[in-house]
Amino acid sequence: MTAASPNNRPDLADLLAFYASAGVDEALEDQPVNRFAEAAPKPAERAPAAPPLGDTAAPPRSTGVPSADAGDRPNAPPVARAPAKTSTVPDEAQAALARQLATTATTLDELRQHMAAFDGCNLKATAKNLVFADGNPEAAVMLVGEAPGRDEDIEGLPFVGRSGRLLDRMLAAIGLDRTSAYIANVIPWRPPGNRTPTPHETEICRPFIERQIELVNPKVLINLGGPSAKTLLNTSEGILRLRGNWRVHTTASGIAIPSMPTLHPAYLLRTPAHKKLAWRDFLEVKAKLRALT
Repeated sequence: MTAASPNNRPDLADLLAFYASAGVDEALEDQPVNRFAEAAPKPAERAPAAPPLGDTAAPPRSTGVPSADAGDRPNAPPVARAPAKTSTVPDEAQAALARQLATTATTLDELRQHMAAFDGCNLKATAKNLVFADGNPEAAVMLVGEAPGRDEDIEGLPFVGRSGRLLDRMLAAIGLDRTSAYIANVIPWRPPGNRTPTPHETEICRPFIERQIELVNPKVLINLGGPSAKTLLNTSEGILRLRGNWRVHTTASGIAIPSMPTLHPAYLLRTPAHKKLAWRDFLEVKAKLRALT
């Protein structure tokens, strides 16, 4: 097809056939169309203005009690609704409040009460229970994981699912059980869908677990998994590099507690070949306890 010129005008049928073969099947106007103006309601479609105050009475609110002129109309019973949990966006103000509440707790019971009343972490809005701790608070060994899972959220206790059963066997291998150990998590509320807690959520909960460790004052601290080790040992190293090497957790009052980072039981369930590494770490803990007694 040749270019159009005043002396060489294309045949109209040929031009339409060219447009059709090119996929042009809808005509366009010469002027652009303002689609936003088309979407706006026309004056006739707009809602009528509210009548002046006093012209019409507002419809009476339902009280659940039949009115005198209700006659024989069936009256539906009021529906009781559970109060909805509110979600809080983590921020520095909530972290500061958590630090204040943790500092004022002088016993583990007080700390638990403060945490149960604390609404500054959005994870509480979706969790069923506060997962505070399990075991003996006067034990020489304290173990800290990352966050509760589904089973822990239901029962309100840490490490009660498959990971908990494996942890029990690991403790038994060095002569310990839940009566001679104390178990907690950095995050006391289950993240929805077992997702990874955000850095803001971790920072808000950090004062609580640090105060919990300080009140228990164990001889040895075991960090179960990378998140626990990174949070409580202030490091960015991965758990495979951290594990098996003694570190120190220093409390707010300046007490230095020997800490052993090791692999989380949930990781060991997915990677059974690494159980031998965790076994070596627990043997180190057993030797440290003997040296300290």
